[in-house]
Amino acid sequence: MYEQIVAYGLSQKEAVKDYPFGAETLVLKVGGKMFALLSEKDGISHLSLKCDPIIAVNLREQNKAIKPGYHLNKKHWNTIEVDATFPLEDLYSMIDHSYELVFKSLTKAQREAITMRIRATDL
Repeated sequence: MYEQIVAYGLSQKEAVKDYPFGAETLVLKVGGKMFALLSEKDGISHLSLKCDPIIAVNLREQNKAIKPGYHLNKKHWNTIEVDATFPLEDLYSMIDHSYELVFKSLTKAQREAITMRIRATDL
């Protein structure tokens, strides 16, 4: 499942991998800002994603595998303990949401540059 999560995260516009916290924690970024942190231990992936604070609380109430962000701002980040039973569609939706929040937080110039590069590659 780890590889599927990474592949999906990297499918986001201009997403890149980084390892600023060491080789065991993969960070996915857009425009130099992180939108996902991923590690794996004992077959369980831990995925931290940015989230709207109201949605974050709701997700935590609905699923015991979703907790406040580990070593992150607990208001704006969730950490999900992902095992084989966690629905990939739900993860993908949360990755999309995190990416969108971070993309929107980029400067207008950064967003436009990314959009222009995407359009250029579509030609």
